[in-house]
Amino acid sequence: MKVTRAKDLGNLILRITFSDGAERDVCIGDFIRRHPHPQYNKYLDPKKFKRFNIENGNVVWGKNWDLIFPIEQLYAGELK
Repeated sequence: MKVTRAKDLGNLILRITFSDGAERDVCIGDFIRRHPHPQYNKYLDPKKFKRFNIENGNVVWGKNWDLIFPIEQLYAGELK
């Protein structure tokens, strides 16, 4: 399973499309607020949040993958 597409829906939510065609809306902002960390907090800024990429089948933020989530959690639509 891998991410094939991601679209910013606003309010720190992504619509993620997976290789099997499934789509999930995932609120990344909720995770960051529940798990504050200087490395993550900067992505609460919508301008920085929008700078995600899809690399190796996953959604990542930052040059060194500052923020990345397990595919299984993205697919379930719930970040832990």
